[in-house]
Amino acid sequence: MGIKSRIYFLLVIVSLVYSTVSNAQDNNDQQPLYQVLIELKEQYNYQFNYSESTIQDVYLIPPKRDLSFSQVLTYLRESTGLVFTILNANFISITKKDGLLVCGFLKAKDSHMPLVAATVHSASNATITDDNGFFELKVNTESDMISFRHLGYRTYSKPLKEFNKNGCSDIFLDLQAQPLSEVVISNYIVNGINKLNNGAFEIDFSNFDILPGLIETDVLQSVQAFPGIQSENETVSNINIRGGTHDQNLILWDDIKMYQSGHFFGLISMYNPQITEEVSLLKNGTDVRYTDGTSGTISMKTDEQVNSQLNANLGVNFIDANGFVDVPLGKKSSIQIAARKSISEFVQTPTYDEFFERISQNTEIESNESNIVNSDKSFDFYDASLRWIYNISPNDEIRINFINVANQLEFNENANVDAVETSRQSSVTQNSIAGGLQYNRIWNANFQTSFAAYETDYKLQAINANVLDSQRFLQENSVSESSIKLNALYKINERWQILGGYHFVETQVTNLDDVDNPLFRLLISEVLRTHALYSQASFLSVDRMTNFNIGVRTNYLDKFEKIIIEPRLSFNQKFLDHFTLEILGEFKHQNTSQVINFQNDFLGIEKRRWQLSNNDDVPVITSKQVSLGLNYNHGGWLFSAEGYKKRVEGVTTQSQGFQNQYEFVKTQGSYEVDGVDVLVRKRLGDFNAWLSYSFMDNIYTFNDLPEMTFPSNLDIEHAVTFGLAYSTNHLKIATGLNWHTGKPNTLPVENNEVLDGEINFDEANSTNFEDYMRVDVSAIYDFNLAQNTKGKVGISVWNILDKTNVINNLYRVNEGNVTLREQSSLGLTPNVVLRLFF
Repeated sequence: MGIKSRIYFLLVIVSLVYSTVSNAQDNNDQQPLYQVLIELKEQYNYQFNYSESTIQDVYLIPPKRDLSFSQVLTYLRESTGLVFTILNANFISITKKDGLLVCGFLKAKDSHMPLVAATVHSASNATITDDNGFFELKVNTESDMISFRHLGYRTYSKPLKEFNKNGCSDIFLDLQAQPLSEVVISNYIVNGINKLNNGAFEIDFSNFDILPGLIETDVLQSVQAFPGIQSENETVSNINIRGGTHDQNLILWDDIKMYQSGHFFGLISMYNPQITEEVSLLKNGTDVRYTDGTSGTISMKTDEQVNSQLNANLGVNFIDANGFVDVPLGKKSSIQIAARKSISEFVQTPTYDEFFERISQNTEIESNESNIVNSDKSFDFYDASLRWIYNISPNDEIRINFINVANQLEFNENANVDAVETSRQSSVTQNSIAGGLQYNRIWNANFQTSFAAYETDYKLQAINANVLDSQRFLQENSVSESSIKLNALYKINERWQILGGYHFVETQVTNLDDVDNPLFRLLISEVLRTHALYSQASFLSVDRMTNFNIGVRTNYLDKFEKIIIEPRLSFNQKFLDHFTLEILGEFKHQNTSQVINFQNDFLGIEKRRWQLSNNDDVPVITSKQVSLGLNYNHGGWLFSAEGYKKRVEGVTTQSQGFQNQYEFVKTQGSYEVDGVDVLVRKRLGDFNAWLSYSFMDNIYTFNDLPEMTFPSNLDIEHAVTFGLAYSTNHLKIATGLNWHTGKPNTLPVENNEVLDGEINFDEANSTNFEDYMRVDVSAIYDFNLAQNTKGKVGISVWNILDKTNVINNLYRVNEGNVTLREQSSLGLTPNVVLRLFF
C-alpha cells in the first residue's frame, strides 16, 4: 500500500470514528440511563434527582440531539416507564410509577396538534397536559374511567383497561363550539367545587370530596355550603338564595324545569345523587338561555358521555335503598337508570323517626282534637330517573330524560261518633313526572345548534277527613308546563362567540278545593304562554385573562300583551397573577309563585301551593341585581369577597309566609337586599379548612300595609359557616359549624296580647328568634372487595350537639288567651350508608 493509499485509509478511519462519536445519540445502541442523563445535563443545563435503585438496569437509546427539552422528557417517559417531574430551579425528579399509572398524548382530532393544559381526571385524581399534550395520571383500579376536557372540544371518557398497557396512547378530542366558560378557581370549598369565569359555581360529583353532615351527594344540601345560600327551616324545599324565597329559584334537571324539590316534604333532595353528575349554581349574571329564577338558578346535569362499559352500584342508608346502572348499548349509545325507595315500611330507623317528628310538628298528623285519636301513620317515597344518549354520528347526538317522583303520607282519624267507633283516612301525596328530549348538531368547528323540548307535571293532593263531622276536604294543586327551545352557537374566532335562540313556554296551574259536606267545589285553572328571543356575545382573550358575556333576553307574555326586556352581564378579569375581578348583573322575571297558608293547606305538611301570575293581584315578579367580587387564590389560600344589591318587585304577602298581623292580608310589594358574601379557604396537604361569612340587610316595602317598610321574614343578618375536612384516597372526614342570627319574629304586645278578640301584635319583625347553631360530622371510607368491585361505608351525625333551634312559631287565641306553638329544627340525627360499586 502506497503512502497516499495509507493516508486515505487513515482519513477514512478517523472520519468513521468521528462520525460514530458525534452521532452516538442517533444510533440504535442502548446506553445506561445514568450515562444518558449526564449528557442531557450538559446539553440542557438541567439537574436530575433520583435514587440509584430507581434507574438501575434501565437502558435506552439516547434521544436525538436536535430535540427540545420538552420532547426529550416525553421520549424518556415513553422509553423508561419512569415518572419525570419538573421541579423549580431546573431540577427534574425521577421516580418509579406508584400503583396504576396511565399516560398518553391528548390531541385535536382534526389537526392532530397537541392539546395543552387540558384536564384529565379519574374518580380520585386529576392532572393537566403539558406543552406536548402529554399526561400521566394515577388511578386506583383498572375499572376507573378517565375523562378528558378541553375548552372548545367535546368531553371524552374511556376506562383504563382500554389504554395501551405498553406505552402512552394518543387520545383525540372532537371540536365543539361551546360557551367560553372555564374554571378560574378550582376546589373552591372542597375538591369538586369550582368557580367559573362566567360567575357560576360548578359541583362535579365525579371528583367530589365530602361536606360536613353529608354522606350522600345530596344536590340541594350541597349548594347550601356556599355563602349567601341557606334554608331558614333546614329543608331543601325552602332554599333561600340571597334573601329570596324558594319559589324564586329556577331548578333544572337536564334543562327540565322542576316544581318539586324534596322527599320527606323537603328534608332530603328528590334528585338521585347517583345519576346527577354535575350541578351549576348561578346567583347572578345568568346566561340569557335561562328564564325564571329571580333569586338564582340551580341546574343539574347527568353524564353527557356515552359509556363503553357496564357500571352499577347498590346502596342503603337509614332512609332509603337505591340502585344505579349505566348500560352501554353498542358503541354509540348508553342508558342510565337510577331508583330509590324509602325503607320505612320494612324498618323504622332513628333517622326516620327524627324526620317524621320534624315534618309533623304542629300538624293534625302529630296531634288532633282531644277526642280524636290518630293511628296507622305511614310515610313512603320513591323516585326513578332515566337518561338515554345516542350518538347518531360524530356530529349528531340525541338525549332523552325521564323522572318520576312521589311522596305519600297516610294516617287514620279515629273517634267515637254516636256510640259507634268510626275511622276515616287522611292523606297527602306529592308527585312529579317529567320527560325531555334534546338533539344537538355540530355543523362544523364553528357552528352548533340544539333543540330541546320538555313536559313537566307536578301535583299535590290532600284528603283531610273530619271524622266528627263526617266531612272530607279535598285539596289539589297542579302545574303542567311544556317548553320548546332552539339554540344556535357560532364561533367567530378564538376569542368571540355568538349565542342566539328562541324559547316557548306554556304553563298551566290548577287549584281545587272540594268539600263533600256541605257540598262546595272551587276550581281555578289558568294558562300563560311566553315567547322569548335572546342573543349573547362571549369574549375570551387569547391569554385567557379577560372573559365577558353580554346579552339580552326579550320576553313576550301573550295573555297580558306584555314585553319584558332583560339585559344580562358577566365580566371576569385576572390580574397580578393571583387576583380575579368579577362584575355580574341581570334583569329577570318569573310568572309563577307560591302561596303559603299555615292553617289548613294539605294538613299543614306542605303549606305551599303554586299560583300563576294574572298581572293584577298576582303580578309578574321582576328582579334587578348587580354584584362586584374580588378573589385571591395562591399557595393553598383562597380569599373571596362579593358585594351585591338586589331588588325584587311583584311579591305578594301570601308568598312570604307571614304568621303575624299580615297572615291573612293580600297585597303586593317588593324587597331589597344589600349584602356581602365572604369565603376564606386554606388547603394544607390532605387537610382543607374554610370559613364563610354572609351579611344581609333585607327590607320589605308594602305600600298598602300600615307599616310600609320593615325587615323581611328572611332577613338573617349574619351567617357563619366553618368547616374542616381531611381527605385521602380511601378515607374522608369532615366536621362543620353553622351559625346565624335568628330570623325576624313578631311578638304580641306585652300585657295587652289580645284586643277585640284578636292577637294584638307588636311592630312586624321587630324582634328575632334566638341564634341558630348546629354542628355536623361525617366520614366515608372507600375499600376494594374484588378486582371489579368496590365498596363505600359512611356515617354522619346532623346536629351532633342535639341543640334545640326554634325556627318558627304560631300564636293563636284560645278562650281569650294567647297560646304559642313552636316548631324546632332537627335534633341529633344519625345516618349510615353502605354502597357497593360494580
